[in-house]
Amino acid sequence: MKLAVVAADYTPGEADQLRRDMAAWRRSGRLERHRDKLIRRMMARGIEREFAQRVFEQIRGFGDYGFPESHAASFACIAYVTAWLKCHYPDVFTCALLNAQPMGFYSPATLIDDARRHGVNVLPVNVQSSEWDCTLVRMPQSLSNLGRRRPGDTGVCQYAVQVGLRYVKGLSSKSGIRIVTARDNAGFQTIDDFVTRTGCNDGTLIRLAEAGAFETIEGKRRDALWAAHAARHDPTPQLPVDEHDGKVTFASLDAFETITWDYESTGHSPRGHLLEPLRSALRARGFPDAKTIASMPDGSRVRYAGIVITRQRPGTAKGVVFMTMEDETGFVNIVLWSDVFERHAILAKTSSFLGVSGRIQSESGVVHVVADSLWSPGLPAKPQRPRSRDFH
Repeated sequence: MKLAVVAADYTPGEADQLRRDMAAWRRSGRLERHRDKLIRRMMARGIEREFAQRVFEQIRGFGDYGFPESHAASFACIAYVTAWLKCHYPDVFTCALLNAQPMGFYSPATLIDDARRHGVNVLPVNVQSSEWDCTLVRMPQSLSNLGRRRPGDTGVCQYAVQVGLRYVKGLSSKSGIRIVTARDNAGFQTIDDFVTRTGCNDGTLIRLAEAGAFETIEGKRRDALWAAHAARHDPTPQLPVDEHDGKVTFASLDAFETITWDYESTGHSPRGHLLEPLRSALRARGFPDAKTIASMPDGSRVRYAGIVITRQRPGTAKGVVFMTMEDETGFVNIVLWSDVFERHAILAKTSSFLGVSGRIQSESGVVHVVADSLWSPGLPAKPQRPRSRDFH
């Protein structure tokens, strides 16, 4: 572009059009329309015709490889910077990614689960401490790097990531900002106090209660939900209760229910992975976790059950489908040949909690499971996760 401006008296707009035509010249042939203009204008500035023709041929030749090369260079730069940030500042990196959603390849749930596996402390949404966006909360030195750090994780987690109110499904930014504005240094004392100071409507209160956002005011989530209804003088909700000494008490959510409620209300859970409470049942059926699969030798037979987080079917892969599955310990890459995919098409396309039988393919530290069959895991409780990210 600069050469066209300096040597051929192109305007900035004409130079940008040259750039566009270079990128598409094989498809449209539009680059050729610049040939006469470039050569004529270079000659007008005292450049010999032969040299001007050579310059145009160089421009055309650059169009063959220049754009793929520049894209590769820019992606390499982004990949390096991203990897460096994730390695050295995983807490800051996670917070920034969560605030940039919706974007990219992985869902917020996957980003949070991966961050937790690398030692990042993620705090659930909370009306006492959450801003609208996710924020960083400095932790005492004694609590830094809590979590399951992995070999090679060199970053120091000086902060916890406080999930923002933006992640409560159905909560408007207007309501979120009203909550933050109404909150003072002392915080909200009761749910009634919260209602009085924020003026939030019934729907907002229910969404916050279901998300566990009142946990530091009302410890049990069902109690918070009951109090939220009462605060707005709603009819008594139909919830499982026990009568004891004239008091209404609620059954506590178990670990699986707690995480499920998180997913239903926010799309993720900082309190745990959906498969964590089911690990003993999975282990009893002989299903290994992702960490175990990563250490299995090449050629081993395996049966695995996990959550599908992505599906890809590249146009250049001759019908092969690539899946990424996940559990509380990490990821498992699945390869589905076209005949296997077609034989199990409904499960392959629709199931979020999936069973896979196949053979381990391990080479240079990269592990895949080449599937030969898919099935539905028979567990008493089935985790329901939001839809996977599919790229077909």
